[in-house]
Amino acid sequence: MAKPLNIGLIGYGFMGRTHSNAYNRLTNFFDSPYQPVLKVICGLEKDVAQAFANRWGYEEAETDWHKVVERPDIDLVDICVPNNMHAEIAIAAAKAGKAILCEKPLALNSAQAEEMVLAIEAAKVPNMVSFNYRRIPAVTLAKQLIDEGRLGKIFHYRSQFLQDWTISADVPQGGMATWRLDVKAAGSGVTGDLLAHCIDTALWLNGSIADVSAMTETFIKQRKHAETGKVEEVGIDDACAFMCHFANGSLGLFESTRYARGHKALYTLEINGEHASIRWDLHDLHRLEYFDHRDDSLVRGWRSVHVTDGDMPYMKKWWVPGLQIGYEHSFVHQLADFLEAMDQGKPCSPTFREALETQKICDAVLDSARSRQWTSVG
Repeated sequence: MAKPLNIGLIGYGFMGRTHSNAYNRLTNFFDSPYQPVLKVICGLEKDVAQAFANRWGYEEAETDWHKVVERPDIDLVDICVPNNMHAEIAIAAAKAGKAILCEKPLALNSAQAEEMVLAIEAAKVPNMVSFNYRRIPAVTLAKQLIDEGRLGKIFHYRSQFLQDWTISADVPQGGMATWRLDVKAAGSGVTGDLLAHCIDTALWLNGSIADVSAMTETFIKQRKHAETGKVEEVGIDDACAFMCHFANGSLGLFESTRYARGHKALYTLEINGEHASIRWDLHDLHRLEYFDHRDDSLVRGWRSVHVTDGDMPYMKKWWVPGLQIGYEHSFVHQLADFLEAMDQGKPCSPTFREALETQKICDAVLDSARSRQWTSVG
C-alpha cells in the first residue's frame, strides 16, 4: 500500500499548477510507493491561495512559507516561486529535513546555487530540480538511442528556444506576472529561463560542456516596473546565442530569444552523429525524427517516430498505441521517478548538484557575452 507523503507547495502560478496536476494524477497511472497528500499551498495573497487550494484539493492555504517549512507534518517542500526565493526556501527546507523539489533554474547564479547544494548535501535530504523536458517520452527515447550507440560519435548538438511575448515596450518588468523581466527576481533573462532547459537537456544527452562563446542583447533598455510604476533600466537579456565545445569533442550551437515573432514556445534540438541524426520539436512533442545512414539507399531518409507504443519510455503507463500524451505528463513522469528514487534511497536526476552544472554554464555564457571572449565553464 502506498505511503502518504504530505506536500507543501510554495507558489501558485503556472508551475504551481503543473506540479499540482502531477500530484493529483500520479497514482491514477503509476504504481508509486507514495500517495501525495496535498496538505498546504502557500502564496502571497490569501484569497488567491485559498481559491487555488479549493481548485486543486489542498487542505489549507498559507501566506508565510516559513510556516510551511517548519510544519512537522510536511514531508516534501515543492518550490515554485521566482528564482530569487529559491535559495532561502531550499536551505531552510533542507535544515528542516524535508525532501525538496525545486523549479528551474536552481538559483540566481552559481555562487548561490553552490550554497544550496552544500546545504542539501549536508542535510542528506532527497532533492530534485524540475527540468521536465528530460521526461517527455520522445526526448527520453533520444537518450536511449544515444546510449545504445546508434548515432555513433557525436559531431554536432544544436538547440533553440524561441518566444515572442516581450516584444512590446508596454510589457512591464517585475510584479507577479512579469517577474521574469526583473533581474532582481530572475537573475537573468532568456539564459536562465529558456536556455537553462536547453543546456540541461544537452548535458543529459551529450555530456559536459567545456567552454562557451556567447552574445546577448537587451532590445528594450527601459521598462516600467509593475509594482512601483517607475521606468527603470532593464537588466535581463532578451536574446542570447552561444557556441560551445562539449567534452566529447562535439560542437554546440544554442539560441534563445523572446523576440522571435510567431513563436510562442519553439524548443528544438538536433544531434548529428557519425551514423545517424535525431531531432525533436516541442510543438510536435510526441514525435522523434530519426535518420540512419546505414539504411538501404533506396529507403534512406528522415523518419518520424510516433512515440506512443508501450515499449517506449513511460508510454505503457498511459493509453494505447497511437494515442499521444502532452506537456503536462512530463511533470507526472518527473514526480513518479523522484518518489520511486526516494523510496529506494537513491538520487534522482537532475539533483541540485547536477543543476549546479547548468547554472555554471549559464554564468559562463553571460560572462562570455560581457567580455566578448571564449570562457571556460566553472
